[in-house]
Amino acid sequence: MRTFVRTVELGSLSSAARECGTTQPTVSKLLAQLERRLAVRLFERSTRGLSPTEQGQRFYRDAKLVLEQFDAAVSGVQGMTGQASGLLRINAPVALGQYRLNAMVQQFLAAHPGIDIELILNDRFVDLVEEGVDLAFRLGGTLPPDAIGRHLATISRMLVAAPAYLARRGTPALPEDLPAHDFVRFAWTPGAMVDLFSGGEPRQVETASRYRVNNALAIREALALGSGIGLCPEWLVRDLLDSGALVRVLPAWSARPQDLFLLYPSRQYQPLRTRLFIDFAIGQLASLPGFERPIG
Repeated sequence: MRTFVRTVELGSLSSAARECGTTQPTVSKLLAQLERRLAVRLFERSTRGLSPTEQGQRFYRDAKLVLEQFDAAVSGVQGMTGQASGLLRINAPVALGQYRLNAMVQQFLAAHPGIDIELILNDRFVDLVEEGVDLAFRLGGTLPPDAIGRHLATISRMLVAAPAYLARRGTPALPEDLPAHDFVRFAWTPGAMVDLFSGGEPRQVETASRYRVNNALAIREALALGSGIGLCPEWLVRDLLDSGALVRVLPAWSARPQDLFLLYPSRQYQPLRTRLFIDFAIGQLASLPGFERPIG
């Protein structure tokens, strides 16, 4: 039944086989056995791939509910013993995952020997159901209207630079001074404008970027090496600010804060391993610099 559900969601036998750790012929055999047992055709097969029949769509909806109820029953029993088990697939942005979540996951694994974790790092917005993801960390951006999850933290963003760069090029006194400086920015950020705020006063400033890179950790390193001024979330550079390797530029001005969300698929039941990790992540982030807990 799980194989059938994932085949519908992924749209191909090969994708379901890869996720289940088996072969395409094995998945095909399982689905054929299921069709014989139900005495209905669940899929229309063509050169373009698989598509569920009307009966297949109905069985998919019912099967998904059955599996959720089964997972809830398992979680209830595990909750009585405290022994959670199974695989947890987590998605996160690359820099956040590598710099902050990787160590957190290791601590969670040590505390829960029955749980396996697959941490998938990329900077695109994944479809949790289609890609079989249990939890996804998301920084800022517009969330889908049907997204379900928790607002974990609000993250301040600030202008920073290395003291060596400022000694060489001078320290901006006003936002209007920024265009004369080298600005290190994320490669996929559109345009050259930066929106800054001081109290309730907004200011939009154009910047000039000789260096753009699509990785936040690379931006962090480039700034520490004195490549220019950058706009960074506090969690990414707090340690460098504390050590003096970076300093704030225009400290009275900040960018719009960034929100951190933890999303999960739209389903009524969550396995115990998922609930445990959510509670663990909330507790861990509360102790990390740069992550301000939301009010309420």
